[in-house]
Amino acid sequence: MARETVTVTSEQIAGQYRYMELVRGILGGAEKHVYMQTFGCQQNEADSERLCGMAECMGYTVTDDPECADLIIVNTCAVREHAELKTLSIAGQFKHIKEKNPELLIGICGCMVSQEHRSQDIKHKYPYIDFLFGTSDNYRFPEILYKTITGGKRQFFSNSDAGTIAEGLPVHRFSSFKAWVSIMYGCNNFCTYCVVPYVRGRERSRKKEDILEEVRTLAQAGYREITLLGQNVNSYGLDTECGRYDFADLLSDVCAMPGDFIVRFMTSHPKDVSHKLIDTIAANPKIARQFHLPLQSGSDRILGLMNRRYTAEKYMDTVRYLRERIPDISLSTDIIVGFPGETEEDFADTLRMLELVRYDSLYSFIFSPRKGTAAASMECQIPDEIKKERFARLLDLQNSISLDKNKQYEGKCIEVLVEGISKTDATKLTGRNEKSRLVHFEGPQSLAGQKVRVFIDKAETYALYGHLVADTDAAAEI
Repeated sequence: MARETVTVTSEQIAGQYRYMELVRGILGGAEKHVYMQTFGCQQNEADSERLCGMAECMGYTVTDDPECADLIIVNTCAVREHAELKTLSIAGQFKHIKEKNPELLIGICGCMVSQEHRSQDIKHKYPYIDFLFGTSDNYRFPEILYKTITGGKRQFFSNSDAGTIAEGLPVHRFSSFKAWVSIMYGCNNFCTYCVVPYVRGRERSRKKEDILEEVRTLAQAGYREITLLGQNVNSYGLDTECGRYDFADLLSDVCAMPGDFIVRFMTSHPKDVSHKLIDTIAANPKIARQFHLPLQSGSDRILGLMNRRYTAEKYMDTVRYLRERIPDISLSTDIIVGFPGETEEDFADTLRMLELVRYDSLYSFIFSPRKGTAAASMECQIPDEIKKERFARLLDLQNSISLDKNKQYEGKCIEVLVEGISKTDATKLTGRNEKSRLVHFEGPQSLAGQKVRVFIDKAETYALYGHLVADTDAAAEI
């Protein structure tokens, strides 16, 4: 059963601000730190920014060191079992920190907690966890923390039966130049492998005025990249205005905002990608020439079992129109390997789609049965060894395509938004171009948040390598 939607009132938000003041009073100006551990999608990242914003209003300073934290929050993901197990492992590692600091408070929130069986596991197996709350109760974090501090017992808010929209909460941005903006929450699609409709509720769109005001504020603050978020952004507005103002309209209004910024969005469901949306992207230079379009399988039979509601040919129609209207578009996708009942012929259909579309990049996953979904109880579950073998073949094919695509950048000059020090090489900076190509190069850390020109010397499967060039240097542009 999908959960109903509840709009949080301004009075309820005001009540949470009162709880923030109460917690701040309890802390009494003492130096306190909060550590946030986030798993999962960009929506979770956006949620964590709001949780940290509320924590700051309560007197906590955000830290990247859990050892010095007075409050630890773990924001969880439930899309795959691996993410859940990793979360529980991390939570277990925090136990020794609490043993050294008994005053430490540890909370777990997010999608995993919204599953009753997981919340019960945490309650009983992790007694040092002080509070739990699901996605619908994010806005109640100040209340939950206050009751944890003053109540002398653990607090559990994991079983709310409604999806919520809450405006007016503070935000702590993790980046000073890249921002997440949630435009909607939840999902109505009920793909048979996915728990999102159950843990995040049904689709609910924010008011366009609230979104545009958030974008305006970010643009005025100098943010260079703004990403619009939703489980299915193409469905924006259908629940509020009967489709009269849709995602394409919102994109147009966002692009009309003054400021030097690039607009990205995710994720799109192929069944809902319209010509109007593609035409809007083509007409607006502020929108990145990069489109994430999850395929999941190239087999019509498997797509039917997944309840995806499109065929491989319908998907290709969308790809063809995208490339007709935006010839330089960069395409990425999601693929699930080993869905129940997947035959070798079905998998061959997926490989053929990769060869036909030639994606720039791929996010691939081995099927993970999620409790409560239709696919978890389907017959003909695929043995692990077959799933792993197919997964390896899929990656081999895509890696060869990605390398060919990246080789086209060698000897060319591209514009890159610098993100900071590379995670794989501390001697280099890293950044991405408009098409989300990862680029490594040498330069001063002070360039973070700026756009620079980089000449590409070498291309590898997953990244480009180059050197900074001056604006006046002559080089072939791409």
